[in-house]
Amino acid sequence: MAGTENPGKAAKLRGFLDREARQAGFDAVAVARADSDPLVAARLAEFVAHGRHGTMEWMAETAQRRQSPRSLWPEANSVIMLGMNYGPQDDPLALLERRDRAAISVYARHRDYHDVIKGRLKTIAQKFAARSEAEVKVFVDTAPVMEKPLAQAAGIGWQGKHTNLVSREFGSWLFLGSIFTTAELEPDALEADHCGSCRACLDICPTDAFPAPYQLDARRCISYLTIEHKGPIPHEFRHAIGNRIYGCDDCLAVCPWNKFAREANEAKLKAREDLVAPQIAALLELDDPAFREQFSGSPVKRIGRDRFIRNVLIAAGNSGDPGLVAACRRLLDDPSPLVRGAAAWALSQLIDARDFAKLAAGRVNQEGDRDVRNEWQQALQETV
Repeated sequence: MAGTENPGKAAKLRGFLDREARQAGFDAVAVARADSDPLVAARLAEFVAHGRHGTMEWMAETAQRRQSPRSLWPEANSVIMLGMNYGPQDDPLALLERRDRAAISVYARHRDYHDVIKGRLKTIAQKFAARSEAEVKVFVDTAPVMEKPLAQAAGIGWQGKHTNLVSREFGSWLFLGSIFTTAELEPDALEADHCGSCRACLDICPTDAFPAPYQLDARRCISYLTIEHKGPIPHEFRHAIGNRIYGCDDCLAVCPWNKFAREANEAKLKAREDLVAPQIAALLELDDPAFREQFSGSPVKRIGRDRFIRNVLIAAGNSGDPGLVAACRRLLDDPSPLVRGAAAWALSQLIDARDFAKLAAGRVNQEGDRDVRNEWQQALQETV
């Protein structure tokens, strides 16, 4: 349908959007044009060309459609960006010192944000379409949309040196969603970069995942390694992962702008108590049905039980807790080769080198999976 061209009507629509967004629980709402930003396409092309997307092949496959909103929907004139604060009540970095506990990224400690936000976005979009007589499409991190550059263009925040969105009001803790529309709305002003000379997010990264400010190599990122990566986690990163079993908040949590979010705002999404600091020992006991039950409605469920237990075993190996040895030994007989390999590594960190060598002698030749045998052999070399 035709776009909205009357300035008075556009202003009323914008006021309507603001009210509906606040009533739906969103903390930020702003508008950007749907025109292509050539810098976005160039940066994405460079990211993919350097292989920094790792095994996330979908990023390369959808690069053309990610270049601008109009690459995805040519009829779009405006993009309505909305943000919801999910800032934690406490400093998530403190949990990294409690090695008997597992650290789950703040965003995954409550109901899957895709489900929470998409329903609210659809409600707003439907009301907006009825009032504006314009067409709309809703997106929440499930389509090739460059949410962070669009949020910056709309003025919600800016992409910091850690490549995530930073807001002067909410720090680094905003979920983003977008409504594309054929309506022509007055865009908000682009947000300036307020990082200055600060390097806190770059310097804290445990795996040196930032080759330069404003650049990320996902292959070195703990969030990528624990969530997107499907195979064994490369040995060079295992100790650096510590007790992080799903994602990593270090670069977000250290951002100085977070102090304004903690002082002035209350997160709309409350963390589940059982996901704030779960015991590693309890998580090691989860079989597939128990995993599915515990993480029902959580984004953690999407990686599946085997990848999850792989991550927990890395945390177990880093815990220094001999009380976890029995659980790790049981997982040597797990049906999943991914789990068995991680269990072998965890035990190499938890028991005496001679005891580990004896254990390996009775296991290596019986192991039918090549990758698991390699885990045993590499662990033996590292314990010598």
